[in-house]
Amino acid sequence: MKTITAKSPHDSSFSFSRRYFNWKKKVEDDDNEEEILNFSSSSHFCDDELRPRQVSLAPAPTKKLAIVSVSKLRSALRVFCKNRSGLGTKVIGTMFGYRRDHVHFAFQEDAKQSPAFLIQLATPTSVLVKEMASGLVRITLECEKKTGKKGVQLLDEPVWKTYCNGKKYGFATRRQCGPEDWKVLKAVEHISMGAGVLPGSCKRNGGGPEGEVMYMRARFERVVGSKDSEAFYMMNPDDSGGPELSVYLIRV
Repeated sequence: MKTITAKSPHDSSFSFSRRYFNWKKKVEDDDNEEEILNFSSSSHFCDDELRPRQVSLAPAPTKKLAIVSVSKLRSALRVFCKNRSGLGTKVIGTMFGYRRDHVHFAFQEDAKQSPAFLIQLATPTSVLVKEMASGLVRITLECEKKTGKKGVQLLDEPVWKTYCNGKKYGFATRRQCGPEDWKVLKAVEHISMGAGVLPGSCKRNGGGPEGEVMYMRARFERVVGSKDSEAFYMMNPDDSGGPELSVYLIRV
């Protein structure tokens, strides 16, 4: 008997097939021949040839996987920060107050939601309007870091020192949104950006200052520097040349 040597992997697999399988030819009615594959029960597989090999399936770390992980972590932190403060990177800012009364600042995530940050400044509305006529207003709110109180969010601080364009204007206090404050915010709910006056019907009950309510409303970009510093920059559409207004919150 002649020894057949496999010349290629195909020949080797064919030889393996002929060793363990019997091939027969069956003649059909239409004289077409078809090969039938029958498994021989007397055939026995060699353990050495069919024993599975151990293959390492652990994928090597790639730079792309690391980038995706960092991106997911940043997204999670962004959502966490938003849930803690109630504000995202784009917010709605509303300044309002009676002419002879103090100015109120409210920042909302959505116009239909209650303000996440509402503060009453010691600055009279008329003074702030004059400052804004110059085209540039920088309001800085500064509070002290208390060693005994930990975990207090920056927007939850109750008292702030107020500076307007470098001049000190007393103290500002954080407050909850009351019915009269909400009435003003609802009156300007559909205004995305602009300034004007509201009729005296929006005045506070119980004998508050008489007259019209002045307001200014715009979109602000919120930038978080750290847990002790944030900034709100008014966004002027298409560089329209309107007044520049920035509000800085600093905890020292």
